[in-house]
Amino acid sequence: MSITEEILSAKEKKRILSSSSAESRNKAILAIRDELVANKEYIFSENQKDLDNAASLPDSIRHRLLFDQKKLKQSLISLEDVASLSDPLDKVLEKRSLCDEMILKRVSVPLGIIAMIFEARPDALIQIVSLALKSGNVIVLKGGKEAKNSNRALFEVIRKALRKTDIPEDFVILMESHSDVSEILSLSGIIDLVIPRGSNSFVRYIMDNTSIPVLGHADGVCSLYVDKDADLEKAVKIAVDSKCQYPSACNSIETLLVHEDVSESFLPLLKAAFEKENVVMHSDKKAFSLIGGIKIEDDEEYRMEFLDKEINIKVVSSLSDVFAHLERYSSHHTDSIVTDNKETARVYAESVDSADVFINCSTRFADGYRFGLGAEVGISTSKIHARGPVGLMGLTSSKWILSGCGDVVSDFAEGRRKFAHKDLL
Repeated sequence: MSITEEILSAKEKKRILSSSSAESRNKAILAIRDELVANKEYIFSENQKDLDNAASLPDSIRHRLLFDQKKLKQSLISLEDVASLSDPLDKVLEKRSLCDEMILKRVSVPLGIIAMIFEARPDALIQIVSLALKSGNVIVLKGGKEAKNSNRALFEVIRKALRKTDIPEDFVILMESHSDVSEILSLSGIIDLVIPRGSNSFVRYIMDNTSIPVLGHADGVCSLYVDKDADLEKAVKIAVDSKCQYPSACNSIETLLVHEDVSESFLPLLKAAFEKENVVMHSDKKAFSLIGGIKIEDDEEYRMEFLDKEINIKVVSSLSDVFAHLERYSSHHTDSIVTDNKETARVYAESVDSADVFINCSTRFADGYRFGLGAEVGISTSKIHARGPVGLMGLTSSKWILSGCGDVVSDFAEGRRKFAHKDLL
């Protein structure tokens, strides 16, 4: 059976999933949890094959590729969290009386069929499967070739788990060949949403080669601004966490902006902390005169997404300079400010047009699990449909349901009846 035939078969039966009870979907998610534990040694051994084959790849990719006891534990917690969340389906989002007994409701429904195409991270497969099942969506998965053994093992274990539940196993589909990607990108009208997770060039390729709506972000150029009224010790701690806690993540900072009034006192503190973490610092003219590093020769370097222990540092003279820099170079993913001035924090939060805007905390908090979403399918910088970390509700749409009693428009058009439009929520 071709990948298109598999998807069409699932599409014909997807109402079984969309109309299933929350209890059935939760049991399926917890069954996956139990099966992952029971088969962990098999999964680890298959992951090791991928790691061995990836010996020549950059450390940042190998780090994402690793699926060990720690990542298994995180995945199990995530599955339990998703199962514990309230049912995202059939929620009444709006309700009003149009006239007399005519009641209009807008309720949440699954998107339908979602295709997730991702590089490296096997744990991402587990997250998206749990969120897709919980939200009543068929999920089509395509992982990178570097993780083919890990993804195949996880897929087998997940299907094994579903065979013990009321949820059909063929609602989780795995693509394995490169040609499958081109095939599914052409399935507009069948697949409802594509979610790519990977490098800038990878996501851009997906966006440029399909007419199916795409959810995600191409760049993760995040920044931290240290204001003139910042607590400098706090700023150092936040900067180190934002850059070093997991530098290959899309929510780690790539740019540090520092107000000139505190640059001479702050930057030496930062340099000492970054040197302990072996961070390579790229400095503008002012920062270079204070802490050295690699001199930034071209402003276009501020568009760089290092995904490693490297960072651009720039000294600014005002909040307006910060806004101008972010408008030009930020990818509008996650940007943060450190300041003890409440008015400055307010203006920053209202003015910065990013999916996530933080005050006095690390950008690494931009994450579905940390936001209490249970897990995430990715972070979207789009302003249509979903923005920021996308969890359960980001995988739903809505439909209007109108209940009447033989009502006809002509009565309203000819003045015999009038609309009340009374909100009931």
